[in-house]
Amino acid sequence: MTAIPPSPATAAPLGDGLRFAFGTLTVLPVRVTRWDRGAARTGMLCAPVAGLVVGLAAAALGTALLLLGTGPLLAAVGSAAVPAALTRGLHLDGLADTADGLGSGKPAADALQIMKRSDIGPFGVVTLLFVLLAQVAVLAQAYDGGWARGALAALVSATAARTALTLASRTGVPAARPEGLGAAVAGTVPVRAALLVLAAVTAAAASAGAAFGTYDLIRYALAVLAAVAAAELLLRHCTRRFGGVTGDVFGALAETAATAALVVLATG
Repeated sequence: MTAIPPSPATAAPLGDGLRFAFGTLTVLPVRVTRWDRGAARTGMLCAPVAGLVVGLAAAALGTALLLLGTGPLLAAVGSAAVPAALTRGLHLDGLADTADGLGSGKPAADALQIMKRSDIGPFGVVTLLFVLLAQVAVLAQAYDGGWARGALAALVSATAARTALTLASRTGVPAARPEGLGAAVAGTVPVRAALLVLAAVTAAAASAGAAFGTYDLIRYALAVLAAVAAAELLLRHCTRRFGGVTGDVFGALAETAATAALVVLATG
């Protein structure tokens, strides 16, 4: 993809933004009609909508497997597999590459070169193993409490993961390279708009959790906030180490946020 100059972004129409969001964050057959910073701004504001669709698909498969009598564990595996399939594994690949880059201990330029390689090193393998184990373990626990709890856990984690990407695209976050998805979206979203999206997603998660009681209202809201907080810590570390964000870092942020949200939902 052609690098996009770091000029101020003017919001594109909602349709262009949705196509950008689905075209870059999923493998759904959506044609991206605009590839500029305006489309990136609106698209990253719409990132939670893409997460909602991914989460609905994950919840649907997990619920179907559970109702067919396969048990909570296989339902959890199904729900965890759907986001990987709908992103063609790019977020997991980004997580592994970022882990290899951070784990290398090398200067930024060398670490970025490591992240561009097609192979996965030991840091990436170990990180993928534990992240996927954690996601499946929590989803299995949720499905063990009934299909509705499992489905909502899958839905909230996927949406929270993409909400973290909206925050990571905010003004002031630099790109580590002059090309790629990181350069396309870095610094495009106004901070206030990103916070409004976060507030909306948090409120929606809390409302959904309220169906299970007051405690769950709080727990589901905290899951979204914890997801964003965990992603923010990783974002700041990557910005210090690499000089900014890349497409791989965005993938790592999404998987980190999804896992953090699920861990909070496993409490209590």
